This record gives sequence, structure tokens and C-alpha cells, in this order.
Amino acid sequence: MTVSGIELLRNGTAARAALIVVLAATLAGCGSKAANNDTFSLSALSAVEGPSAKSRQLLVPQPSALKALDSEQIVIRPTPSEIQYLAKAQWSDSLSKMVQSKLVQAFENTGRLGGVGMPGQGLAIDYQLVTDIRSFEVQAAGADTAVVEISAKLLNDRNGTVRSQKVFRATVPVSGTGNPAFVKALDAAFARVTADIVGWTLSTI
Repeated sequence: MTVSGIELLRNGTAARAALIVVLAATLAGCGSKAANNDTFSLSALSAVEGPSAKSRQLLVPQPSALKALDSEQIVIRPTPSEIQYLAKAQWSDSLSKMVQSKLVQAFENTGRLGGVGMPGQGLAIDYQLVTDIRSFEVQAAGADTAVVEISAKLLNDRNGTVRSQKVFRATVPVSGTGNPAFVKALDAAFARVTADIVGWTLSTI
């Protein structure tokens, strides 16, 4: 190999090494940015009163939601037609998975069902609670207000008919400033909606 060939090889190796360093630094920067986000979850609701339905087993599928809502980002709506996300904050999982998990926990905490679970857990199902997350946001036009709206259908799993359906909505004013205040209001609104859904379901099936 000639001297000029050796130099080209050295220069190429150095360039590749420099590129690897740049990529590693970029990835490290992305990781540190995500790690700096405050991570929040939703509270598990304590027992809700309602009639006993020990002879019934309930399936809670993952709720549907628009893509803008169903992520780990926390939605802020400055105007009815504009969506933003709460800076330096995120949910601990996608919104629909969190809502599904907390609904199951809320039903379990009542102790009034024969069984409740998610798809794939092998339950002999009587009813499905099919839900759609319509709103899960802080509306910032005027006074900051947390809004949670979930539509629910009780589907008879034996014959595929809808036993009943209803839309549940709760609003809670944001008290204080900062990310924890926004999340606290959303958590409170979700707790109210969850309690209403659980009570309605127990009364209906």
C-alpha cells in the first residue's frame, strides 16, 4: 500500500470514529431530555358503593382514543381547536393503558363482582365495558380547568347486544401553579368519572 493510501485509510477511520462520537452524544442528549421530565400516574380509586353483582364477570378492554390523547404526553388545550402538551411532564404509560388499569382496580376494590379483568386473562365473560376517552385535558381558555369525558357501553358478551350506554364527564378547577397542580386536577376529575362509571355498571348489570 502506498503512503497516500495509508493516509486515506487513516482519515477514513478517524472520520468514522468522529461520527460515532457525535451520534453517541446525540442519543445521550435525547435520553437525558426524557429523563428530565416529571412522570405522573393516576390514583387508584378506593371502594365505590353499589349493588352486588357476584354472579357477573366483567371484561375491561383498552379504551379507544384519538392519537392526540393516547400517548404519554399530557394535553393542554389553549383554545377549542388547539392542542399543546405540558412541558417537562409525562404520564407513566400511554393514557388508554392507564385508564384501563385504574378502571379494573376500581372494580376490584368494590368486591362486588364475580370477576373483572383485561383481555387475555381467561375470564368467562358476561359483559364488556367498552369505553372511549373523549377528553382528558386541561382547558386553558380563561380559568384553567381539568376536563375528563369518557363514553361507556355495556356490551352483553353472550349475544353482542348493548345493554346500556352513557357519557360521563367531570370538570375540576386547577388550584395552584406548576405541573403537579395540573395533574392533580386531572386526577380528581378522572376519579369522579371512574366512580360514576363503576356505580352505573354495578347498577346496570
